Amino acid sequence: MLTLYHAPTSVCSQKVRVGLALMELRYESRMLNLQAGDQFEPDYLKLNPDAVVPTLIDGDLVVIESSLILAYLDREHFSSQLMPADPAGRVRAENWLLRCLSIHAAINTLSFSTAMRKKILAEKTREEIDALAARFPDPIMGLKRKDLILNGIASAYVGQALVHLRRLFVDMQGELQEGQWLGGNRVGIADVALVAYVDRLERLGFSGLWEEEFARVGPWLDTWKALPAYATGIADHVPPGTAETMRSGGRAHWPELAQRWKKLAD
Repeated sequence: MLTLYHAPTSVCSQKVRVGLALMELRYESRMLNLQAGDQFEPDYLKLNPDAVVPTLIDGDLVVIESSLILAYLDREHFSSQLMPADPAGRVRAENWLLRCLSIHAAINTLSFSTAMRKKILAEKTREEIDALAARFPDPIMGLKRKDLILNGIASAYVGQALVHLRRLFVDMQGELQEGQWLGGNRVGIADVALVAYVDRLERLGFSGLWEEEFARVGPWLDTWKALPAYATGIADHVPPGTAETMRSGGRAHWPELAQRWKKLAD
């Protein structure tokens, strides 16, 4: 039996749950409360020294990092059905998996500089924010989190995030010209790896990032939403009453972000 340590609205947890659902793989669920700091508990740090989710356990093997988990599950438990068989397609898919590191960082940036920032500032003192940042095993990640909370979209990390997201949508638009899914007419590992990130942007009220320039991205996400794996991996885990709070928290910043987004295109 596979065991998955994950969190309800963590985008990396979501993408792995979507993959598990598509592959119809059963697993034992170990849900972590990230707001309570479960990821910093000593027993969990032994499994995942980066204090992030998800973490997959398969027998005696511990697999961390969501894209690697997807690749492992597809290879070992799904006969590599999600990975393209041809060398060129495999290279493109593996490149998407590698780029997920920077894409995730961008999604993390926009989440914590907007909607999540508002909630944290309402609930925590400056001393508590400092203490939270100090708990990160990677001190730079702690400094980033504190900078996003204290400075919001004025943070330098926001500019970096927008650069990576523009490249994401340029490349998605190009690949989606070939078919309904990235690189073709069949759902693949790249689609699974990216869906939670694009979904998070829509949930923040930032669909304007693709609606005008990158018209194929919206239908791609809509196609995902019609699949049972989307509900199982993402929608079913969104706590009741939180969706509109996140959307309103993000929308408040959209006018300024939209201006900065447009300047990148000029």
